Amino acid sequence: MGLLNIISSIKDRAEKFLNEKNVVTDILGKMEEKTGIKKKVIALGAVSLTGLYLVYGYGASLLCNLIGFVYPAYYSVKAIESPCKEDDTKWLTYWVVYGVFSLGEFFSDIFLYWFPFYYAFKCLFLLWCMAPVSWNGSQIIYNKVVRPAFLRHEATVDNMVSDLSGKAMSAAENLTREVLTTLVKNKAVITPSPPVAQSEAKSLPSTSGETSTAKVGPSEMSEERRVCKIHVFTLYSVCSP
Repeated sequence: MGLLNIISSIKDRAEKFLNEKNVVTDILGKMEEKTGIKKKVIALGAVSLTGLYLVYGYGASLLCNLIGFVYPAYYSVKAIESPCKEDDTKWLTYWVVYGVFSLGEFFSDIFLYWFPFYYAFKCLFLLWCMAPVSWNGSQIIYNKVVRPAFLRHEATVDNMVSDLSGKAMSAAENLTREVLTTLVKNKAVITPSPPVAQSEAKSLPSTSGETSTAKVGPSEMSEERRVCKIHVFTLYSVCSP
């Protein structure tokens, strides 16, 4: 009797989903119009093909993760937008269990990957966790495993998180202080010093004799002596009888 109730509940949920207005039902409705096959049959065939692909197909991991993510994500958004908070708790519980399962799978995937029909069983597990029944997998795992472990270690985890937060803030402050100090030092080194006045260029000239002597080179002195000799020789020629 219990199995019949489960099958009936799943059937009612599937019919309710197929009668809703969403992207999937729109696609199924168009396929029904073109082929003449009822969308219930099309949906059942799609589910069967998906199961076979999970067993024998390539890329079963991606398909399995999409099944475990897309449907719950869609109804999680609907739960957020609805005024009722019961469905919020339901899907939050699912995501907590999904996260714990994904964490455990990350460390054991190298062994589970070789297990026959692993992704088919994983897909069934995720469907069980999101199933709209009283014995929902996420509720059972949360109440039996996750919640007791959380309550047992809650104080320790809170202290650890608080210590890590304080250390992270302290490290960030020290790093910021060191960066600012380094920038200030680099700015002081790079800033150019004011130009030094050249005393020699701006100093007043000395006496005229020293300046003229300093400015006259050896070639100029020889030219002056030659001119003086010419003048003297000219005067001597004029004055001689």
